Amino acid sequence: MDFTFNSKEELYQMIEPALNAKKSELDRLGYRYIHKNDVWNYLIVNKWSKAHNLELNDIVSDILSCDNKLLDKYIKDNLTKKENIEII
Repeated sequence: MDFTFNSKEELYQMIEPALNAKKSELDRLGYRYIHKNDVWNYLIVNKWSKAHNLELNDIVSDILSCDNKLLDKYIKDNLTKKENIEII
């Protein structure tokens, strides 16, 4: 089956069940502060930015197998960076 998407929003809607499953796993493991959008953004920046011709099954697999500790570090690092920015 061939899937094509006209926007990131369409793709996000298609893979949202995988993101929900990952969010449930994170909640069970005590990472309740990590949201499904955090997983999405982490993978866009760290996994998919250099990838070409990703298939839907690759995207879902990446979501479900995403390393929770690396994701946690990414979230905490980004929060630290935002806190260090001066608002003028």
